[in-house]
Amino acid sequence: MLKRSLLALAAGAALLAALPVQAQATFPDKPLTFVVPFPPGGPTDAMARILATELTKELGQSVIVDNKAGAGGNIGADAVARATPDGYTIMFGTSGPLAINQSLYKGQKYDARTSFEPVIYVGYLPNILVVRPGLGVSSVQELIAKEKAKPGTLSYASSGNGASSHLAGVLFNEMTGTQLLHVPYKGTGPALNDLLGGQVDMTFTDILTAMPYIEGGKVKPLGVATAKRSSALPDIPTIAEQGVKGYDVSVFFGVVAPKGTPADRIQVLNQAFARALDSDRVRSSFAKQGLEASPDHTPAYLGQFIRTEVDKWAKVVQQAGVRLD
Repeated sequence: MLKRSLLALAAGAALLAALPVQAQATFPDKPLTFVVPFPPGGPTDAMARILATELTKELGQSVIVDNKAGAGGNIGADAVARATPDGYTIMFGTSGPLAINQSLYKGQKYDARTSFEPVIYVGYLPNILVVRPGLGVSSVQELIAKEKAKPGTLSYASSGNGASSHLAGVLFNEMTGTQLLHVPYKGTGPALNDLLGGQVDMTFTDILTAMPYIEGGKVKPLGVATAKRSSALPDIPTIAEQGVKGYDVSVFFGVVAPKGTPADRIQVLNQAFARALDSDRVRSSFAKQGLEASPDHTPAYLGQFIRTEVDKWAKVVQQAGVRLD
């Protein structure tokens, strides 16, 4: 009897030893760090904190938001790329650090396509083209006609060289044959102030930022810059609907982990995020901010989306002739 018991114990120990280390331990069994590569207080930070609260409930461990800002998101992204790939460090990334910056910054230390394991695509915030009310146009085609009548005389504001609001105008010029004049500012606030003051004619900005000004009649919306209409502004046609076929500019949000993070831990994180995103609190909060939900929550979808976006913006950055240190 004793011999049989000892043999059974030995067999059990051998089976346990054969299992991967990560399968032997419960994941997670300690707090997680959720890196936001931008300063506190912005829309990306706000969304990350809403997700972190819900994720804490789902995982049974604290999810701590860590703001690592700088270089358009590159500092935080590089820190995550170099972090231990154990699932305890993840990042809430956006179009900048996960796509545009790949071509925009010289000496990029990480590669958005190969330095991370995709966890989940959260959704996107549509951009919208808004103009000053006195410009005298009511549609994208009227704007194009007005610009072509006197090329180079209409201006658009951006939050800075290389920002999505800048590249949106570059893409628009390329696809329509217009010559809108780019006027860069140090941030979205100053750009909007000069638009409201009539110093510039238009801007491409996100719907969350534009909504109060649209509702107050201070700017006129001409077209949503994504492939489909915004659920927050369903009566505003897309730019693509108005003859600029294929025009699609938005700020996307996705969660990634360092390359080499075990697949089973990616799966745990993916499922926890999917449940969090489906909660009433998160869906309601994000809808109020104009966020469009992801059509697919699989890690593979985000991975392919990042690769497509990197290629798309590489062409636009080259066309713009902009490179940042």
